[in-house]
Amino acid sequence: MGKNKILVIEDEDSIRELLAMNLEAVGYEVDLAVDGVEAEEKIRRDEGSCDLALVDVMLPGPDGFDLIEWLNKKEIPCIYLTAKADVASKVKGLRLGAEDYMVKPFEMMELFARVENVLKRRRKLKDFIELGDCRIDLAGHKVFEEGREISLKPMEYDLFLFLCRNQNVAFTRNQLLDKIWGGGYGGETRTVDVHVASLRKKLKAGSRIRTIPKLGYRLEV
Repeated sequence: MGKNKILVIEDEDSIRELLAMNLEAVGYEVDLAVDGVEAEEKIRRDEGSCDLALVDVMLPGPDGFDLIEWLNKKEIPCIYLTAKADVASKVKGLRLGAEDYMVKPFEMMELFARVENVLKRRRKLKDFIELGDCRIDLAGHKVFEEGREISLKPMEYDLFLFLCRNQNVAFTRNQLLDKIWGGGYGGETRTVDVHVASLRKKLKAGSRIRTIPKLGYRLEV
């Protein structure tokens, strides 16, 4: 997969490991820093490989607000993650140049959406996704497998892309209907089954889409 690299700066071991595990599960490359000193060194040495930083505000050594100067110099967009929910802290972070500000605890799906939005806004989102011999051309809205273009209908493409961007995450049929067809779609969940069956038939990579009994589907890597 053409992976975006995320720098996670978090001093709490459990949170840092959870973030890394979930980000890697959906296809990001992850680098870690446990405090402000390590983070500053990694940011200073960065040669354009890091696409975004998730930064805890309250860090040992230089805190998250102190690090923003180096992040800005390296043109690394920043999303602050913090337990501080007061408006003054949010305003300070945004005025310093942060792209977004999330208060702990938060849902991982919301974090993924905000990360993707920032990468798109800063034009850092990779323009292709690779899954084995399968390659999704995001700019051309095309799918290639073993070098050959595979003809997918628009909703098949959207469904496959969504599952690829959320690897190893299970979704109910209703969630997929809402995400792909929209909340106002009045069709039945059987529509999802038909499109998954078609993807499995057209793409070898479609075999990675697993049926989760009594739930829905998950694309496994």
